[in-house]
Amino acid sequence: MISISVSNLAFRTGTREILSGVTFSLEEGDRLAIVGVNGSGKSTLLKMICGDYPHDEGEIYIARNKNLGMLHQDDAFNIIGSDGQEISRCASGEAEGDGGEWDSASPIDGTVLGQMYAVFPELCRAEVRLSALQSLLDSADPEDTETLNRLSSEYTSLNNRYIRDGGLYFKSRCRSILTGLGFGEDVWSRPVSSMSGGQRTRLALARLLSREPDILILDEPTNHLDLDTMLWLEGHLSAYPKSKTVILVSHDRLFLDRVTNKTLDVENGTTKLYKAKYSDYAEMKKRDRAEQEKKYNLQQKEIARLEAYIEQQRRWNRERNIIAAESREKAIARMEKVEKPKALPRSIRFTLNSSGESGNDVAEAKKLTMGFGQNILFRNLSFLVKKHDRFFISGPNGCGKSTLIKLLLGQLEPLAGEIEYGYNVTVGYYDQENQNLNDENTVLDELWNAYPNLTETEIRSTLALFLFRGDDIEKEVRVLSGGERARLTLAKLILSRMNLLILDEPTNHLDIESREALETALREFDGTIIAVSHDRYFTRQLATRFLDLGDGGRDFHGDYDEYMRWRENRAAEGLPVSKDLASALAVEKTAKEEYAERKKSGAEKRKLEKRKAEVERDIAKTEKKIAEIDDLLFGEAATDYVRAAELTDEKTVAEDHLLQLYEEYEALTGGV
Repeated sequence: MISISVSNLAFRTGTREILSGVTFSLEEGDRLAIVGVNGSGKSTLLKMICGDYPHDEGEIYIARNKNLGMLHQDDAFNIIGSDGQEISRCASGEAEGDGGEWDSASPIDGTVLGQMYAVFPELCRAEVRLSALQSLLDSADPEDTETLNRLSSEYTSLNNRYIRDGGLYFKSRCRSILTGLGFGEDVWSRPVSSMSGGQRTRLALARLLSREPDILILDEPTNHLDLDTMLWLEGHLSAYPKSKTVILVSHDRLFLDRVTNKTLDVENGTTKLYKAKYSDYAEMKKRDRAEQEKKYNLQQKEIARLEAYIEQQRRWNRERNIIAAESREKAIARMEKVEKPKALPRSIRFTLNSSGESGNDVAEAKKLTMGFGQNILFRNLSFLVKKHDRFFISGPNGCGKSTLIKLLLGQLEPLAGEIEYGYNVTVGYYDQENQNLNDENTVLDELWNAYPNLTETEIRSTLALFLFRGDDIEKEVRVLSGGERARLTLAKLILSRMNLLILDEPTNHLDIESREALETALREFDGTIIAVSHDRYFTRQLATRFLDLGDGGRDFHGDYDEYMRWRENRAAEGLPVSKDLASALAVEKTAKEEYAERKKSGAEKRKLEKRKAEVERDIAKTEKKIAEIDDLLFGEAATDYVRAAELTDEKTVAEDHLLQLYEEYEALTGGV
């Protein structure tokens, strides 16, 4: 069944056409990735679909009774009151108060958990009313049967709606999603006003997922997620109900591969739908383009041959020659012309130049201890980075990765210990937030001020490599997008000569093509790299060593896949494994490995089948029990509020048990 379709959609700003002829349709259960270079119109398309932007042409159809929810990039956070209405809006990085006075009887307030409950205002109001009705029933005169019957009837009716609409499990669902997205119980009672912009965006994602809209639209949902929460989100979206549709924009290639089954390519203002996950789409697109170029060139060659023949015949200018020439002209006119493939969008290209050979020992940390106040991030941390290492620092958010980078750069002083650099080491640094840019400068001045000895031609040529051309170089840094700031920072980096590169989340804000260009440049860089990155594809391409701060600073020599196998072996032996990597172990296995394991575990499969049958019988038994309780509630107990309350409690227990059975059954069947 079609859940959403788009037909000939177009969007323009002034005379500039951003998108045109956008046409695709999605069925229930489809998971669509929208891909394209930064600025191609991906976010614009999402905003048109959800109604934030008007469209100049075309139609958007959303199936009847389907609701739609969208997470924007760095979404502002709307504080919601007890009535479900927005009472204040806090954009990323802004501060605000608690958002007003809160009903003390309601679970909705200005805290993290309270704002999760706020997306279920009808259930929260029902809870408050049910509690009030119970108090009225408890205090009512036993002889006042009219009042008792009225209150009991309202209680039963409201309680049935409450249960039907998910009242028994919405709070546990909210808590589960918060935990999955990295909000532990210690932050549930924190006011939203005390949270960072990234935390608020993550909380906005948690609220959206808790509502589980029929059409879920996510624009860069993996921003602000560490490896553990990203893996949780992958699993959550993979298990999203099959009756619902997911549309997302992301530059994380492994994330796209594991979550989506269709890909919409946005290029040169038009789109093309591929019924394939990202990696398959990339190959299909490459083959399609090569095939089209081949057909176009062959046709042009044939047309040139016919035109040469026509010209020759016309030179001879006899009647039969004229007839032959006209015949060939008609043949050309009848051809179904193959369109020449449009030029690919421009992508950055660059190389990184080493400043020369360093000593074999590049950087050494000796018994580092670092923390802030009572929060100690790591103690007695020691490691030695050797020449040509690709040294990746890993661990969950909050374990001190960026702090360690700042220590290496001398931007912070450790509480104890020291860092020493080896002979002839020169350092280049890439900051994930591009904080080393001056917002008052133009793009041209930002680069020229950093390298005043270069000519304007050299500066402009460098900027052109990073797609800053024409009027772009006169833009002020303050108005640049995240992707443009990242490209400008890279432009500054390549002009410096270094033999040690320190990179803090270098792929943030870069589109896929730019990430691939960066990976190529780093693979060819004849120096040493120290990096922090949550981009697993990027890490797999480059890493040769790992320092896991989430596991006490353990040092491992080997590539990404070897590292994951080492972690898996440690986990199997019962040795400590950091939380994020423990979650990664199950996810990182290939489909081939999983299939081989399933073949070897026939006994386990039979055991699971037996348990599945037991759960199915228990589900049927419990559903029957709930139906019998409903018959009593609407029958002989309808006017007996005491008996009705007892039955309601019994039904609540049964429904909780049934929910557990459903969750176990879903786990046993893989959500099928």
